[in-house]
Amino acid sequence: MFEAFQLGPLIIWTHLLFLLIAIWTSSEFFFRLAQSAGLSLQPFRDHPWWYLGGAFLGGRVFAVLEQYRVYLKWEDPLRMFMVHDGNFSFLGMSVGIIVVLALTRKTSRITFLQWLDVLLPATAFGLTFDWLGKFAAGQAYGRPSDHWWSVTYDAISVRFAVPIHPVQLYYALFYFILTFLLLVVRKNARRAGAETLIGIVLAAVATFVFEFFRGDFGIPVFATSLDLILLILLFVSLAVFAAVEILIPSRWILVSEIVITVFCAVYIFFRRMLPLTSYELRFSQLLSILALLGAIVYVVIHRRRHPHL
Repeated sequence: MFEAFQLGPLIIWTHLLFLLIAIWTSSEFFFRLAQSAGLSLQPFRDHPWWYLGGAFLGGRVFAVLEQYRVYLKWEDPLRMFMVHDGNFSFLGMSVGIIVVLALTRKTSRITFLQWLDVLLPATAFGLTFDWLGKFAAGQAYGRPSDHWWSVTYDAISVRFAVPIHPVQLYYALFYFILTFLLLVVRKNARRAGAETLIGIVLAAVATFVFEFFRGDFGIPVFATSLDLILLILLFVSLAVFAAVEILIPSRWILVSEIVITVFCAVYIFFRRMLPLTSYELRFSQLLSILALLGAIVYVVIHRRRHPHL
């Protein structure tokens, strides 16, 4: 474990070093992809501080949520604002940039999905270095394992003294392969959204699977099979309405949305009374399911509204 090392009078956090490498390489990769796709970088020139602020805020918020047991303590509530510890999430930074981009490109002819198509490969490439940094620093570690490739940490921050899954390397290898796969998809794609759809779907599936090998503490979520089924049906209904919205009168769409909303509210109210078996998931697994379903719906809507892209 190399959580930090000293260089003269300076103490350098290992994960922060890899995070800076991820930011540098992924930024260069993103700008090159954007230029090759003919996308104007003017939004980044017009509002550079907005993007820096979005990346800073998103990176810190995600990092605090990932290690909520460390930061969200009543006896030390200000610790989450002490950013000098260098703990930031690269995924959170990417999400922050995506949010700012969605807010600042409203007057542009370039659709948000076209930006996502170049953001996804760059983000995947950056996440490769981010997870390597977590592996070196002993963060987001795995659960006990008896496989020959297991690793052992000798650190107080890791609660297992036995060999554990190097889950960080699983993620790093996956995102490295995903980067090149998305480049192949990009070269052969005929319509916008191919990189976004394939990238988010594969990343969501990998996250859902790899999180079962995590051994560190995470935000628990208790869900039933019926919850997942209804969630899928909800997103499917949204995709269907978006695909046929031209053929259906607006009042019927409004009525359908009201019915779906009421049904979901009633289900949430009576959910605890139903004799259903609950399964414990990590919060990141729930987010991966939402991201997968949301990506499918968004690409369907985009291709319906922009058939020429």
